[in-house]
Amino acid sequence: MKRALFTLIAAVVVAAPAMADEALAKSKNCMACHTMDKKVVGPSYKDVAKKYAGQKDAADMLAVKVIKGGSGVWGPVPMPANAQVNDADAKKLVAWILAAK
Repeated sequence: MKRALFTLIAAVVVAAPAMADEALAKSKNCMACHTMDKKVVGPSYKDVAKKYAGQKDAADMLAVKVIKGGSGVWGPVPMPANAQVNDADAKKLVAWILAAK
């Protein structure tokens, strides 16, 4: 019984940051154009994670793109600037996205 309880608690602790960052993405309106596993207006977060896997400067570069927007990397549709996202939240969102499997 203790083992099952420990396993349940561990699962909740591991899942909590993922849910919190998804909530942040929803609160910043990111999910209007992106989803975890399929292209909507912009690329899926899993595709972004794959594209930038192993690139040491990816997190900083993407955090800037979240705030300032960008174009040309994923096709002709530009990503608009997101002035409502501060630096700390942008870094948190990008870390969550790059951890997508």
